Amino acid sequence: MGKLANIIPVSDLRQDAAKLLKQLKNSNDPLIITQRGRATAVLIGVDAYEKSEHEKELLRLLAKGEREIELGDGYDLDTVLAEADALLAIEPS
Repeated sequence: MGKLANIIPVSDLRQDAAKLLKQLKNSNDPLIITQRGRATAVLIGVDAYEKSEHEKELLRLLAKGEREIELGDGYDLDTVLAEADALLAIEPS
């Protein structure tokens, strides 16, 4: 994760939610919401969320593959590469 410069109090979110939502739509950076001086929530745009979920799914598949290799199960390289190509082809923009 990069720098966390987008930190705002919840009162700013209440006062100008539309502007902040527009910023999130145009940025991949998270917005940290504070309450009483402490971070309490993180807001991210839909595109950033979808990308994050896609990346987590790829990581889950890699971990599953590592477990299968440890157990002596798995697939040949051509099958794995074909599946990876298919997954990467549906990556959200």
